[in-house]
Amino acid sequence: MTHKLLALYGLKWNPFTADVPVEALWTPPSLDHFRWRMEHQVREGGFALITGDPGTGKSVALRLLAHHLAALPDVEVGVVVRPQSGLGDLYREIGALFGVVLAPHNRWAGFKALREKWLAHVEANRYRPVLLVDSCGAPGYVELARKSA
Repeated sequence: MTHKLLALYGLKWNPFTADVPVEALWTPPSLDHFRWRMEHQVREGGFALITGDPGTGKSVALRLLAHHLAALPDVEVGVVVRPQSGLGDLYREIGALFGVVLAPHNRWAGFKALREKWLAHVEANRYRPVLLVDSCGAPGYVELARKSA
């Protein structure tokens, strides 16, 4: 969309791209309630899942949630977008997000280091680390959810 068309319709950003700033997104009341519930979920711990048909706003809801949670004190938010690789690669990406180096030859020691960092964060703060995974359709993520439960 050209600048002329944006100006013609009074738009600052192209509404059809994925990089619209979070501040420019409309937040429906149901999403405000969801963000409030997730903020309390962060305090208590646990898992949450957003499901829906393609194009219903799941990714945008996660972007808004990540922005909201990142503004809270003592919250460390990591976002994994479009994970299409194996389970080992997911662990390495999570480790990179939270500052833990994970080696592919020693997955158990890396996972243990990541878990220790998360537990230390939980003990030192009132909130827990938050990991948001967008589009986790790979079969390995079902296995990860079973192991984490």
